[in-house]
Amino acid sequence: RMDQALLLVRNELPAPGLNLAARSGSCHQCLYQFLAFVPPSNESLRKPGTASVMVDTQHPLTLLLNSSVGDRDLCKIQYHFGEFGNYSLVVKTLSTSNQTVSCDLIINEGPINSYLPILFAFLVYMGILALLIAGRLLMKIDPVRNWVYKKLNPRATDRMINSELGSPNTTDSINCDPAPQSWSSGSRQRLRSLDTFRGLSLVIMVFVNYGGGKYWFFKHESWNGKLHFPSALFSRFVFIMGTSIALALGSMLRWGSSKWKMLRKIIWRSFVLILLGIIVVNPNYCLGPLSWDNLRIPGVLQRLGFTYLVVAALELLFTRTDSGTWEGRFPALQDILPYWPQWIFILVLETIWLCLTFLLPVPDCPRGYLGPGGIGDFGKYPNCTGGAAGYIDRLLLGEKHMYQHPSSGVIYQSMMPYDPEGILGTINSIVMAFLGLQAGKITLFYKDQPKQIMSRFIIWGIVMGVISAILTKCSKEEGFIPINKNLWSISYVTTMSCFAFILLLLIYYLVDVKKWWSGAPFLYPGMNSILVYIGHQVFANYFPFKWKMQDSQSHAEHLTQNLTATTLWVIISYILYRKRIFWKI
Repeated sequence: RMDQALLLVRNELPAPGLNLAARSGSCHQCLYQFLAFVPPSNESLRKPGTASVMVDTQHPLTLLLNSSVGDRDLCKIQYHFGEFGNYSLVVKTLSTSNQTVSCDLIINEGPINSYLPILFAFLVYMGILALLIAGRLLMKIDPVRNWVYKKLNPRATDRMINSELGSPNTTDSINCDPAPQSWSSGSRQRLRSLDTFRGLSLVIMVFVNYGGGKYWFFKHESWNGKLHFPSALFSRFVFIMGTSIALALGSMLRWGSSKWKMLRKIIWRSFVLILLGIIVVNPNYCLGPLSWDNLRIPGVLQRLGFTYLVVAALELLFTRTDSGTWEGRFPALQDILPYWPQWIFILVLETIWLCLTFLLPVPDCPRGYLGPGGIGDFGKYPNCTGGAAGYIDRLLLGEKHMYQHPSSGVIYQSMMPYDPEGILGTINSIVMAFLGLQAGKITLFYKDQPKQIMSRFIIWGIVMGVISAILTKCSKEEGFIPINKNLWSISYVTTMSCFAFILLLLIYYLVDVKKWWSGAPFLYPGMNSILVYIGHQVFANYFPFKWKMQDSQSHAEHLTQNLTATTLWVIISYILYRKRIFWKI
């Protein structure tokens, strides 16, 4: 099968036989898992005992061979097997006098290179990018550019997409419209870098949710540590949502909107997001009608909705309606000090998270446990997955209303339901959105000052990185608070915020400052993010987003299907952009 290899164990030792066990290199402090019993050799027939097993190829394995009687360890081998490879492990005696045993690993048939489809797909998309660059160069020719602008009618499009804005107007922000200045001098402009950032995160999220070609590095980390590509996607979405809140609320207040009216809209939008997540996204209607008995309550949209409600209401309560410069003792902190009540609120929330995580008593579990349960921690706490976070969800929501197949179940074989979008982790998603809100305030307070904006993005990125280094001790497992996407630990939030500030800086520089990049194609799904996210979930099992494969054990076929589905959503969002259709809640 995919991500597996065949291992044939040949035992040339006499009775009593051998036990073969294995432990994954990505499984921290895990018990060895029994794989097979290898019978002893038949001395009369001079025939070795054999056993064949399938071994995992996603991570390095440690193989342990010991005697079935007396449990004496004979040999231990660390090896990273290759996909569809055929291997033999020969166990024999080198010296009968001192009973020296040798274990030799032999490659009978070499593995395939399962990464070639990624290289081919990369070359295809690079070819498409080359064509887009050539088209951009053609757009620098005046007759071609004027003809395209006339056909696309960008003035009407800009009026539509900026009707409910997340950016300063042209009198107090950087002009980011690639059209001639005479066309844009009288309209408010949207920071394209925000939509590009959002669209980039969304497109990769769609690809990962569709399967990511079934490659292990396009899946979420089992528990602590290594930041696989998918681990950053949802957090970036939360971050840029916070940025948009600052810009949107500031714009609406400057145009004289009532705070009560805005609060009603915030509450309604949050309610709709949560309802869409529970009713539309979470259930799998292909398996039957909606059933409240086992309906999952938490989810991505639910967390986005609640996070939006808290952060938007907090910003609405303390935001300033004037756009003048703050005249305090520390003008360099004008985007922070006037909002000290917000910071106190966030610090109180984080204190609550820390107290619940490390002080809440959890039955049959050590206090402050942050592990995956299962076979982790040498199997001492099999039913403690997620510690306090999992316990709170099971207590308040019930096991049947949680995510039933957490990522920790694959490597750590944890059997308890655990929801990565659970209640306790929502506190830190609020912190993440608040840090994104800070990025939005920077763009507002330092309007027409791109160097100031970029320098502060760098400073915030460094600060978040230093905090992460302290919390984790620059270690995967040994820090005070490890980086963990399932728990949404505070170290995960600071690390993802560090990357988000740096990525936003780069996109802002390329798209809005230098205008070397229009943001395409990520700009288009970024402007219809809710429609693309809900659509890709609802139609995930329908053609042309999914079809019956000839070989379901082929990374190439999975990658082709997942990239095709993702590309279709980009094309759909582009068509909607051209037709000026933008779904907003």
